[in-house]
Amino acid sequence: MVQRTFLESLTPDQIEALPYLFDFWAMPHQRPPAGDWRTWVIMGGRGAGKTRAGAEWIRSIAEGPTPTAAGRARRIAVVGETVDQTREVMIFGESGILAVSPPDRKPKWIAGRKMLEWPNGATAHVFSAHDPDALRGPQFDALWADEVAKWKNGEDAWDMLQFSLRLGDCPQACVTTTPRNVPVLKGILERPSTVVTHAPTEANAANLAEGFLEEVQSRYAGTRLGRQELEGVLLADAEGAMWTTEMIVEAVIDDLPEMDRIVVAVDPPVTHKGNSDACGIIVAGAVTQGPVHTWKAYVLADLTVHTESPTEWAKMAIAAVDRFDAQRLVAEVNQGGDMVKTIIQGIDPLVPYHAVRAHKGKAARAEPVAALYEQGRVSHVRGLGALEDQMCLMTHQGFVGSGSPDRVDALVWALRDLVIDPAYGWRAPRVRTLG
Repeated sequence: MVQRTFLESLTPDQIEALPYLFDFWAMPHQRPPAGDWRTWVIMGGRGAGKTRAGAEWIRSIAEGPTPTAAGRARRIAVVGETVDQTREVMIFGESGILAVSPPDRKPKWIAGRKMLEWPNGATAHVFSAHDPDALRGPQFDALWADEVAKWKNGEDAWDMLQFSLRLGDCPQACVTTTPRNVPVLKGILERPSTVVTHAPTEANAANLAEGFLEEVQSRYAGTRLGRQELEGVLLADAEGAMWTTEMIVEAVIDDLPEMDRIVVAVDPPVTHKGNSDACGIIVAGAVTQGPVHTWKAYVLADLTVHTESPTEWAKMAIAAVDRFDAQRLVAEVNQGGDMVKTIIQGIDPLVPYHAVRAHKGKAARAEPVAALYEQGRVSHVRGLGALEDQMCLMTHQGFVGSGSPDRVDALVWALRDLVIDPAYGWRAPRVRTLG
C-alpha cells in the first residue's frame, strides 16, 4: 500500500527516471559504506549483484547533477582479467555501465581508444590485469576492478594500479569479486583503508533466472565450493597445507556405494570446561574389494560436539555406531587412557571398541591420510564444511588454526583404521542379547 501510494504520487517523468535511481533499489551490500576509505570490496556469491553495484558506483562518481555538470571523478580505470572480459561484462554486460546509464547521461564507447566518454567529459579507460606493465603510465582518480581473485598476475597488476590511483582529492577503488584464497585479495582485505560489504547469491534471488538458484543450491549447497561461490565466503588455505580447497572440491560426491566397512572415530578432548576443545567424532566407510592399495574411503558424517562431560560425547559416538551400523568405534586414548574405554563401555559394554594411541605428532599422522586424497581414494558427502576448513589449515609443520584440529584428528584415525592400517582387520557387527 505504501509503495502504491508513493508510485501514484510520481509524475510520468519521475516514473521514467525511477529505474535509474539506484539508491532506491539497491540492497545494503550494493551501497558504498560511509566513512573515509580507500578501497571498497564488494564480496559475494555468483549472481549476488556485484557487477551492478560496481557499475552504479562508477555512474555515481562520473555523473554530475546535470548531464554536462562535472562529477566527483574525471578519469577512471576499469580493469578486468582480460580486455575482452572487461568490455563484455563491465562495459556492455547486462549489468554493465552502459546498461545502467540513463539515456541523457549515457557515455559513448570509443572502441579505438578502449574507453567510455560521458557528456560531461569524464572518461573510463579499459585495461587488462593480464598486462601489469600497461598500467605503469596512466593515472586516475577512481578505479573499478572486477574479479580480482581470478587475476593471474593479480599482485603485480594491483600494485601498478595503486601507483596510478593518484589524481583528485580522494582517489578510491571499488573491487567486485567472488572470494578466493589468493594473496592479492587477502592483501587488499588486510589493509586498514579497506571496507567490505558482503552478500550470498541468495540475496539477489529476485533478479536471477527462475530455477537458477534452486539448481545451483541442489548441486553445490553444503560443499566447500558452494560456500565460496554461493555464500561468498573467503575460505582459508594455509600456506603449505596438506589439503587444499581444490582437492576437497574434487572429493565431494552425491552417490555413495555400498560400504564394506564403517567406523566411528573419536578424538576425546583433554578437559570439558567451557573453552575446551570439542570432541571430534567422524563417521567414515570404505569399499574394500580388491587389493588394499585400491580400497576407497568415504567420509559420511562429522558429528563433532562440545560437551560438558565425557558421558555426553560417548553417548553420541555410540549412537553413531548404531545409526550407521558401524563395525567398531575407534578412540584415541593418549589423554584419557583406560578412562576412555571405561566411559564408553560403561554406557554400552557390547560396543565394538578399539583404542588407538598416537606415537607421532598430528602432522606426521595426517600425512599418509592426505596422500590418500592426492590419489583420489577418499570422497566426502556434502555438508562437511567445518571439517574441511580444519583440513585446509593443517600443514606439514602442524595445525595453524585456533584450538585443536579435533575434527581432523578423528578423520585421521578413521581413515587409518579403514585403509592405512588394514592389518587391524574386521570385527563382526555386535550382537545384542535381549532381556
